[in-house]
Amino acid sequence: MKIQPDFISAQSISGYGPGWVAIGHEKIRTSVVIGSGGERFDWACQRFEDLRPEHFAQLADMGVELVIFGSGNRIRFPQAEWIRPLIEKQIGIETMDTQAACRTYNILADQGRRVALALLLETSQG
Repeated sequence: MKIQPDFISAQSISGYGPGWVAIGHEKIRTSVVIGSGGERFDWACQRFEDLRPEHFAQLADMGVELVIFGSGNRIRFPQAEWIRPLIEKQIGIETMDTQAACRTYNILADQGRRVALALLLETSQG
């Protein structure tokens, strides 16, 4: 039984592993944000400890209804002050490990939801 669609209109994550994700055939090894509307940009953070409210303010300006935050190999929740820009614009945020975040994003983007995926891809595993 075939369960994948023939065509996905939103960009999707095609693979992942420790410290990388793939979009199509391209392997990405730095933190990245992708949006279901085709947006994609580097997210300037190499470690969880580097995150600041400015990182989440970038996400708040994307015009999405939900941000999925992939916090690395384990779930680490952002501080309340970091996500204030999202709260102020009534944008939901879900935090999960990177693998779960990739799978969830693919499902929601394929459903046509306005969603962003913010992935923290740490350069050194800690």
